[in-house]
Amino acid sequence: MKNYSPYSPAIKRINKKKPMSEPARHARRAYQRHSFSFSKAVLAVALVFLFMPLFVIGIYSFNPGKGSEITGFSLVWYEKLFFESDELWQALANSAIIALSAAAVSTVLGTLAAIGTNWYKFKGKGYIQTISFLPMILPEVIVGVSMLIFFSGIKMQLGMMTIFIAHTTFCLPFVYLMVLARLDEFDFSIIEASHDLGANERQTMMKVIIPAILPGIFSGFLMAVTMSLEDFVITFFVSGPGSTTLPLYVYSMVRFGVSPVINALSLLLILFTMLTAFLLRNFLKGIAASS
Repeated sequence: MKNYSPYSPAIKRINKKKPMSEPARHARRAYQRHSFSFSKAVLAVALVFLFMPLFVIGIYSFNPGKGSEITGFSLVWYEKLFFESDELWQALANSAIIALSAAAVSTVLGTLAAIGTNWYKFKGKGYIQTISFLPMILPEVIVGVSMLIFFSGIKMQLGMMTIFIAHTTFCLPFVYLMVLARLDEFDFSIIEASHDLGANERQTMMKVIIPAILPGIFSGFLMAVTMSLEDFVITFFVSGPGSTTLPLYVYSMVRFGVSPVINALSLLLILFTMLTAFLLRNFLKGIAASS
């Protein structure tokens, strides 16, 4: 008995369609290549808008003058950056320490929270999921003021530890969201297979679940590092003596005029970020393919 599909007539009509000639195919490609595309124009404008400031920073980092007029090419600001900017490097080191530590802790907590709320059923699960997104939804001013009130209430001295706690709280929802998105595409059959092969819950977690969602975990970690490095508002409220981060240091320089040394440091950070992204691209692709 022949199988009949309601789409068979349409498929036959498509198959009987006259093939396009080679000259017509070339003309169509040329039209598509040279035709105006609104989406391409919007993309070009967006790219220029995003990357033009970075290009300007790179140019002015080699300008020997402090004004907006380009007077030549010089490495004087790079010399001052490496030999006369101890406070700037200390602020950058504080930012890096806080960013890496807060990102690591928020990644662990966010991953465990995503696994727990995604796979287990318990009372109040919906409320916990909603509350988890509050630090990401609320304005940073509210988060900073509330953290300041909390630290003042428990008589905790402001410093590196308070910034670390505040950044961990702020970055946690971003990690949670990314890991949760990865878990939504997870194949539950491999967990059943691991249990059939005799693996307990801990072994399943470490050898099956974690490797499968590792791209989401790593993406959440990088997002947390980025959010912590650039944060100013929350850090402004919870920082104390000796805990100046890079955004706070740059803000303090505004009163006296921002030195072009910042342009030199910004260009180095841009190049470092691009190099890191290029090196990690194939690594993340390999992890995603293997999972």
